[in-house]
Amino acid sequence: MALTIISFFGGYAVFGPNGAMAYGEYQRQLAKRDADFRELDRKRAVLQNRVALLDPRHANPDMVDEMVRRELNVAHPDEMIVPLK
Repeated sequence: MALTIISFFGGYAVFGPNGAMAYGEYQRQLAKRDADFRELDRKRAVLQNRVALLDPRHANPDMVDEMVRRELNVAHPDEMIVPLK
């Protein structure tokens, strides 16, 4: 009886969802999450740059003009707004 119980818990420790065999899957999930976090950090840096360019104390005139024209649809028919990115 004791041998059955020990073998059950031993097998669960090796083959269970949190066992030793699940280590490879955890490594794959960790690598995927790291890639996702790097992408989010890149997007956050882009947004921080845009926020810095729109700071009311020293706003970038080109950025302000681009956003006003895009949001308010006030471009002339002969003008072409070229997105930078």
